[in-house]
Amino acid sequence: MSNTEKKRYYEAAPQDIDVDNFRKVVESRRSVRKFTDKPIPEDVLNACLDLALLAPNSSNLQPWTFYVVQDAAKKKKIVKACLGQLAAKTASELIVCVARTDRIDEMAKRNINEFPLPEVPAMVKKYYTFIPYNYKTGYFNSLGNFKKVAFKLVRTLDKQLPVTAFSTDDAKLWATKTTALACENLVLALRAYGFDSCMMEGFDEPLVAKILKLNHQQYPIMVIGAGERAEDGVFFPQYRFDRSLFIQKV
Repeated sequence: MSNTEKKRYYEAAPQDIDVDNFRKVVESRRSVRKFTDKPIPEDVLNACLDLALLAPNSSNLQPWTFYVVQDAAKKKKIVKACLGQLAAKTASELIVCVARTDRIDEMAKRNINEFPLPEVPAMVKKYYTFIPYNYKTGYFNSLGNFKKVAFKLVRTLDKQLPVTAFSTDDAKLWATKTTALACENLVLALRAYGFDSCMMEGFDEPLVAKILKLNHQQYPIMVIGAGERAEDGVFFPQYRFDRSLFIQKV
């Protein structure tokens, strides 16, 4: 056995997962529009947020922040920014989910400094030295424009290239996609603990950013209202269109 094989990390897949309970969680998750006044226990809320942070994300750069709005004055402003929706008004907790492109370098360094094994492999150090450039665009989009030209040239050589950010919009899209995965973890975790949620995109984004004092590289992508489902909290039965519209085997 070579030294490389001896140092490889192995993690066995758990075999005792109850798929029926998982299905129950997924199928019972609804967009709840009205909540009771029962609070979510602090330990439950923290557990759900911790599960959200375990969502898959690009290069483990974790480009998100979850603002749990508990200050009464701020909460009132967020409700207004959510257009006064009942789901926002009655929620026990309001969580603003923010995608971030402003600390890519910091997160890359953390991946090296906080690597979970005693020795950081050279390939990991190299990866996190260069990967930030994949998502950064530079001042006045200088890096984005350079990458656009370079990628176009390389593709003429029939080379395969990864998704990269050519503009601030591309970088925002990347961070938004990743943050949305964590949002899904959060609402499923709430359901598993017996609470419900409503993912709201109907809100005044500039106003929310102003309330939370976000910078221009921090993007509120949704506000999640959470709490105990009221008896009349779900307005309509759940339905989906025929799966053939969405699933294609090629």
